[in-house]
Amino acid sequence: MKIGNREFRTEGHTYVMGILNVTPDSFSDGGKWNDRDRALRHVEEMVAEGADIIDIGGESTRPGYAVVEEEEEIYRVVPVIEAVKKAFDVPVSLDTYKSKVAAAGIAAGVDLVNDIWGLKYDADMAKVIAGSGLPCCLMHNRKNADYRSFVDDVASELKACIRLAEEAGIAENRIILDPGIGFGKTYEQNLKILRHLDTIGELGYPLLLGCSRKSVIGLTLNMPVEQRLEGTLATTVFGVMKGCMFVRVHDVKENVRAVKMTEGILNA
Repeated sequence: MKIGNREFRTEGHTYVMGILNVTPDSFSDGGKWNDRDRALRHVEEMVAEGADIIDIGGESTRPGYAVVEEEEEIYRVVPVIEAVKKAFDVPVSLDTYKSKVAAAGIAAGVDLVNDIWGLKYDADMAKVIAGSGLPCCLMHNRKNADYRSFVDDVASELKACIRLAEEAGIAENRIILDPGIGFGKTYEQNLKILRHLDTIGELGYPLLLGCSRKSVIGLTLNMPVEQRLEGTLATTVFGVMKGCMFVRVHDVKENVRAVKMTEGILNA
């Protein structure tokens, strides 16, 4: 799969996506990188540590988050996207579920659109992505955790996202899926969908796994957000073993090393 000017293997290797939140209120790093110069320094650090792609987001999606107006989100992300694209030779992903923000990001040079609502929030999102020809990541999400058959329901709802993409003209080989750890799921359900990544993989699309510092780790280890690195690394190792294409993380260096070590064992 081509993302930006780089070819990414969809199987056989796990890539590291570094998180850049240009928000004042993200759950683990709110306000740290919402100044352009600080954001660029952080990107420089992540690239040096081995990040394969940078995911830029302008709205916190932590539990209980406040929706940001499209104009404000565009104001936050576009200058950073432009600056990162100018300063670094690294593919850039835009974390948004709003079509106007996606369109502005595409015009600014993003290489992938990462939609936490899997095209279901904004009716124009699929059309905007299709028109750009860019790849996209479609995440499982819903407003409640009331399932009939949890794993089957997640798979079925991701299939509905895929249908929206294909009906809009997004090519099958431009789609990545995300099981949506921490979104529309209880603590136990988050662990269960991790356990059943194989089922999501059977849909036939590459997977992105985003567990970094999330509450499922905090609840399992009884640790605050700043002490969830080891738990994150465990989910990364598990993701590599299950064949995930990407892990989306805050701590790039440590996760790059965990991926490399795990792949060394698997490929021995």
